[in-house]
Amino acid sequence: MAEDDPRDRDPEADPQSRARPDYHDPLAGFGGAPPAQSALTLRLVLASFGLLVCTGGAVGAAWAGSTGFCVLFAVLAAVALVDIGVVVRRKLRGEPG
Repeated sequence: MAEDDPRDRDPEADPQSRARPDYHDPLAGFGGAPPAQSALTLRLVLASFGLLVCTGGAVGAAWAGSTGFCVLFAVLAAVALVDIGVVVRRKLRGEPG
């Protein structure tokens, strides 16, 4: 008799089955603790806030004539933009969080 493959389960029945297949939480169930969940929505909000602040900082630094700070803020804004893209992609895949 073949064992049940976790990928064959209904994704709505078990939210953990939607997580990445190679993910393993070594402390899952330790001391009665619930499985860890990813905080994708919080990460999305924080990355959006960082994008707004860094974009404003880059514009302000450019207006003030500080090239170094302008470049620094622009790079941080680009990092926040990439992070937003990664989080949105993971949420569209259906990962919980």
